[in-house]
Amino acid sequence: MPVWLARIDGRWLVAAVLLILYPLVATPFFIFQIGAYALLLGTLGLSLMVLAGYGGMVSLAQMTIAGVAGYALSILGTNASGVMGFGWPWWLSVPAAILIAATASALIGMLAVRTAGIYMIMITLAVATAFFYFVRQNYGIFNGFNGFHGVLPPKVLGVDWRSPVPFYYLSLALAVLFFAATTYAARSTFGLTLQAVRDNPRRMQALGYHVAAHRVFAFFLAGLIAGTTGVMLTWFNAQISPGTVGVNAAIDVLVVAVVGGIRRPIGPFLGAILFVLLENFATDLVGSDRFNTLIGLVFLVIVFVSPDGIVGIGERIATKTRQTALWTPGRGASAKNK
Repeated sequence: MPVWLARIDGRWLVAAVLLILYPLVATPFFIFQIGAYALLLGTLGLSLMVLAGYGGMVSLAQMTIAGVAGYALSILGTNASGVMGFGWPWWLSVPAAILIAATASALIGMLAVRTAGIYMIMITLAVATAFFYFVRQNYGIFNGFNGFHGVLPPKVLGVDWRSPVPFYYLSLALAVLFFAATTYAARSTFGLTLQAVRDNPRRMQALGYHVAAHRVFAFFLAGLIAGTTGVMLTWFNAQISPGTVGVNAAIDVLVVAVVGGIRRPIGPFLGAILFVLLENFATDLVGSDRFNTLIGLVFLVIVFVSPDGIVGIGERIATKTRQTALWTPGRGASAKNK
């Protein structure tokens, strides 16, 4: 067995197999509306995890960045709204939309990184709110309240990428790519420096590091993740409108990341699975008017039990299980001697 394969945790291999085989046993609804959407929402939450978990910066503008990419894709590419649509091919419009979104994220970072805590949250919330009202009131470029519809992924290699199975695997590939990149970046020189800046910015400043530059670059990297997800979400919905980038949607991303666990890359994906399941099935039980109340209650319960979210709960269970196994009568002494 190769050394690199032996180092992989068996749980990740099981998860990978289950994710790959999922479309073989699920219905198109569960593949597209549950599986693909949870992967995309988790990836968007991952962009917030990069900022908050590694950089100590909580931003409420990640859905705004995704919206910038979605609007840029609709304007530069093609749409069925009869407004704008420059007709660029996908291999130009998609990278351009992602780069525009990442640049917008860096600009927001320049405004926000010199503050901290509640002030950064308020600045990014103000940006998200301003963008929502701007696109809703602007009809010349953003088509106002209606937004753009008929924004579909291209058919590449003869595959309809908006079909449930191809779209799911495309979402899975992007989620795995960004998950692996985030995990690697956390151990890189930049990632370690960013975490040191999070823990003690004054000391890092005294050592000669440019604290603001590191934080802005973290916003840019998070913007790449959010921008790519924004393109995928636009294809998922086949449209982009002001409702997509509303304040409620921005807060949903924060809820997903915190509930799942904002300090681990896997956390946002776990939070996204729970959120999507509640959104699709709990609404029938409590009604759409009470859905936000339900989400709030779940948020409070999980955070009260474990500040690290679902990941923290899982780690506690695993720790107690190991301790129980070590101190089982007849095994405790031998385990201690070893």
